[in-house]
Amino acid sequence: MANLVLVRHTESEWNKKGLWTGLIDIPLSEKGFADAKKVSQFLKNFSFNIAYTSPLLRAKQTLETIKQSLGWTGLLTVKDKALNERDYGDYTGTNKLEKEKEIGKEEAESLRREWDYPIPNGETLKMVYERAIPFLKQEVLPVLRNGENVLIVSHGNTIRSLVKYIEKISDEDIKEVEMPFNEVFIYNL
Repeated sequence: MANLVLVRHTESEWNKKGLWTGLIDIPLSEKGFADAKKVSQFLKNFSFNIAYTSPLLRAKQTLETIKQSLGWTGLLTVKDKALNERDYGDYTGTNKLEKEKEIGKEEAESLRREWDYPIPNGETLKMVYERAIPFLKQEVLPVLRNGENVLIVSHGNTIRSLVKYIEKISDEDIKEVEMPFNEVFIYNL
């Protein structure tokens, strides 16, 4: 039996400010680094053969902090843009609360949570799924089938996509799935 462990990156400087981040390469906040060390404690009884992450700084910094905290400096790490966060298009860099006031709470929630609800010049969750799941099938599942444990540190919408696939969550029900900071999702496959 192999373990697949999913971790959302911890708080970034833009998360702290409530900004739509998407593909902008923003570092972790001081709290984000501290929280990544806390997250590492949930993983101390695991051993991993490989770790995958997005090439975006906040995900890489979360993973590197976990690895350093646990002495896993030699853990093979693969970075792939298929694990990047959702592109927030025209909303990138805008304040989430201000945007919500502008477009309305219902519209803002639909943009954030719905399966195939478009953001102007950005991606839907469905589009993230369409790049993340082929990566999971081609790169990650073969490793798991070999009985090797895998750690993935990525972004909220990418993790939601992976969870949707693994747990067979419907397009309608995925809007109820939240990926909070500092959570560890463990699947025994």
